[in-house]
Amino acid sequence: MRHENEIGGTTDVGGRPEFADRRTTKTVDGKAVTGWFTEDFTLRELKTLRTVERLPLVRNRNTVFDGRGRVMTFQEVIDLARRLSKESGRRIAVFPETKHPTYFRAIGLPLEEELIRVIRRNRLTARECVVQSFEPSSLHRVAAARLGLPLWQALGTSGGPYGHAVTYKDMMSPAGLREIASYAQWIGPDKSSLVPPHTLLADAHAAGLKVGAYTFRAENQYLPAAHRRGTAPNDFGDAFAEYAFHYGQGVDAVVTDFPDIAVQAREELRG
Repeated sequence: MRHENEIGGTTDVGGRPEFADRRTTKTVDGKAVTGWFTEDFTLRELKTLRTVERLPLVRNRNTVFDGRGRVMTFQEVIDLARRLSKESGRRIAVFPETKHPTYFRAIGLPLEEELIRVIRRNRLTARECVVQSFEPSSLHRVAAARLGLPLWQALGTSGGPYGHAVTYKDMMSPAGLREIASYAQWIGPDKSSLVPPHTLLADAHAAGLKVGAYTFRAENQYLPAAHRRGTAPNDFGDAFAEYAFHYGQGVDAVVTDFPDIAVQAREELRG
């Protein structure tokens, strides 16, 4: 599992001479991207790679783990979640995203069909899996499979989902939210879209949708100015204050790089 199909920044592929000729430039969602792409490798080849920190200049301490992790399949992630659920005594769910689904369908590698097969094979329940995508057409395909799982419509801050005529601004309007509610149970906007004077949170709840905001991080450069400490961009700021604001506003979930801070902030608010 990788966040992007370009894996030059998240694996050691750039240092592997046997894969040097795989480096190329492709147009993904209308943008030129240069690097190494998952679709140009077999699974066996991907399994020889090792993971690296994506933001080494921001999270230098994480680089101590560079080269120690392997690229996991979705099945391996499911197996890990179920094992940890059993060991911890609490439910740990998986949160797969269909990334660039229009692009992959165009090159003959549709994502949804395989995702649906894996979900069915594992009999994942609504408590174990939420499927997300920025592209409504992808979620419609998953919805048509009637898996009984929550679907999460991710939303950007500008433009619109690739290959779709609608804009994110339209999707975040009351009418757009009602349309989303016809096929999904969640929206996932950027956290900045929930700060007043925006009314997205209340509008989404009025449409019967839950709201999960992204992406919460602890470093100053990712925090609102009021919550930064000092001027060093990679130092930690007052992340607890940002969580407190959004939890206090009634957000239903957060997407975060620091789940430990997110959980502690939530528990502190609960008293």
